[in-house]
Amino acid sequence: MSEKSTLVLGGAGKTGRRIAARLLANGVPVRLGMRSAMPPFDWANEATWAPALDGVDRVYVSYQPDLAVPGAADTIRGFSVLAVKSGVKRLVLLSGRGEDDAQAAEAELRAAGAEWTVLRASWFFENFSEGFLTDAVQSGLVALPPKDVREPFISAEDIADIAVAALTADGHQGRVYELTGPRLMTFSEAVAEIGAATRRDIRYQPIPVEDFAAQLRADGLPDDYVALVVYLFTSVLDGRNQHLSDDVERVLGRKPRDFADYARDTTAAGVWSMM
Repeated sequence: MSEKSTLVLGGAGKTGRRIAARLLANGVPVRLGMRSAMPPFDWANEATWAPALDGVDRVYVSYQPDLAVPGAADTIRGFSVLAVKSGVKRLVLLSGRGEDDAQAAEAELRAAGAEWTVLRASWFFENFSEGFLTDAVQSGLVALPPKDVREPFISAEDIADIAVAALTADGHQGRVYELTGPRLMTFSEAVAEIGAATRRDIRYQPIPVEDFAAQLRADGLPDDYVALVVYLFTSVLDGRNQHLSDDVERVLGRKPRDFADYARDTTAAGVWSMM
């Protein structure tokens, strides 16, 4: 490893903060890419990109809000080209498993000229504890559109371990990894496991997507965010991801973390305690 820094975009996010902590623990200089950092980084403000890339040779690319949104591919192209011109040698991109629209952004990053690795991740365990579903779990009722679709939920901890390997070790260049957990679960089954771990009655209720969108708007969420979440629930969660990959085990030499362990550990940490 050189003495140059590794830029971790989304440095306070589910994967970014875990990646940054691992890199620092391994003695790797880290720069956090976020609006509150110094220098700041903002995907919506191209003037912030060059200062954040100065002195950086590797970048973990986590795009907000999602690679599937309109314009994401153009933004990734502009950032990736600038990164290579700035001296970046390696790019590791977080993408979404089963998100066809995200593949255009993946292609732009691959074409920029740096070493690259793409991490196509399934739905995170941590969406239940660090995302918009946290309040629902605490309330005892999780109401979402999916009914019987089975998803290979994955831990952000596993994603972070693989991202660090791709950033710091050789052998991952030019690879697209499909990242899944060890088993397929419906949302109802996932919520039931959280209920068992917390010893609380937490119910799962499938609802029409129109009602779900209306509830998000009533909660004050902006229309573009609502449109993104609806897209994910109606397009990505249509059954296309109902199969497992062994990429986590092949890269890390161990099985991916299981949802039951996540539910137990998160319960012990008090995240879902009644307010």
